[in-house]
Amino acid sequence: MNATTHDPVVLIASSLALAAGTYGFRLAGPLLRTRVRIPDSVQRTLEVAAVVLLTALVATTALTEVHGLAGPARPLGVAFAGLLVWRKAPFLVVVLGAAAATALLRLAGLA
Repeated sequence: MNATTHDPVVLIASSLALAAGTYGFRLAGPLLRTRVRIPDSVQRTLEVAAVVLLTALVATTALTEVHGLAGPARPLGVAFAGLLVWRKAPFLVVVLGAAAATALLRLAGLA
């Protein structure tokens, strides 16, 4: 019998391996904190890199669709979500507000 990605045993084994790896990485931080010294410049670079990566992810998700640009409704919905976050709205309100804004704009003809 060939193992495929739809095989439940493969899925369970993969999930357990990912869980063990995630746990190992999370455990390594507290265990190695006193043994490994990361220079301040590297820490600042990693902090900036995280912000840049998240910004790039938001930009590509908000602005592109399949192989081209998304219509104006999606970026405007993301901008509305950003406004709600800036106003310190709860996460659920941000998600529902962005979805509603995007839906209303699409309903108005802005695909």
